[in-house]
Amino acid sequence: MPAMASVSILPEPVAPPVSNGGMVVNCVAYRNDGCRIGDITIDAISDVLKDPDTFVWVGLHEPDEPLLLKLQEEFNLHDLAIEDAQLAHQRTKIETYGDSLFIVAQTAQLVGGNIAFGETQIFVGQRYFVTVRHGASLSYAPARRTCEQTPELLAMGPSYALYSVLDFIVDNFLPIVRDFRQELHELENDIFAETYNRQTIRRLYDMQRELMTLRLAVVPLQDIVAQLVRLHPHLIRDELRAYFRDIYDHVFRVNESINAMREMLGAAISVNLALVTFGQNEVMKKLAGWAAMLAAPTLITSWYGMNFAHMPELNQPWAYPAITCLVACVVGIIFMALKRNKWF
Repeated sequence: MPAMASVSILPEPVAPPVSNGGMVVNCVAYRNDGCRIGDITIDAISDVLKDPDTFVWVGLHEPDEPLLLKLQEEFNLHDLAIEDAQLAHQRTKIETYGDSLFIVAQTAQLVGGNIAFGETQIFVGQRYFVTVRHGASLSYAPARRTCEQTPELLAMGPSYALYSVLDFIVDNFLPIVRDFRQELHELENDIFAETYNRQTIRRLYDMQRELMTLRLAVVPLQDIVAQLVRLHPHLIRDELRAYFRDIYDHVFRVNESINAMREMLGAAISVNLALVTFGQNEVMKKLAGWAAMLAAPTLITSWYGMNFAHMPELNQPWAYPAITCLVACVVGIIFMALKRNKWF
């Protein structure tokens, strides 16, 4: 069908309505050749889809129930998928509802040095692609712009949009691991410091906990991408299988990086605790050495502190200096022995 014929039956492109309060990030119609037609309203979706040579890409951010119900009406989405998109906080998964897919993917980004987690629900049909973002999640506008710059690939339809968004999500995981690795290098001075720093251990533990949560978001994504590589031929074109295999390799690399980083953090915590224990042992050795040196004069002088008249050499004028020298010699011998054994 000529391009002009497909455009002639479309409504005049207009910007998404302001009444959605920013919940509609984008709602764009495309021709099957990958060329952008223009922005449309949610109400105009059904009119656009009357042309069989078009598909629609919708991006939502934390939509309310009326907006989701309107979207369900326009695309005939399943009730369970709409419920999951509204409630959020779902596990990472992929579900098949008729001739459409519903995918839940966890997202992450660094906020103030800590990982903030979000969630994206994705609806994929033969003529529509919908993303619903919740929580910490970057806008998918860069992925959409990349698609529009390569209309020959966007001509593959919603499946290529799905590839672009999943690739965008996965690519945002690696910088988090790299930033954590850099922070760990900066913490090495505190780890090997002679004094114990409670905040260092706390930060290492927080980093390890956050990476564990990140891993729980990444690992299920491997299964989802593996399904997209092999299954769903009615939605995923064969030409795109290689692209999804590339995402799978990226997810695998992210998972390996997270595991390596967790091992490094575990080793850092163990080393820090071992150094703290070693330092405490050194202090205890020194205290024990001083106690041993003080025990000798205490023992000798305590004998002469007893109330007995007939103590050895008690009445001799040189007795006091002799006992003083004896105590000094005993303390000196103990000190030299401890010094030789590196207790001081």
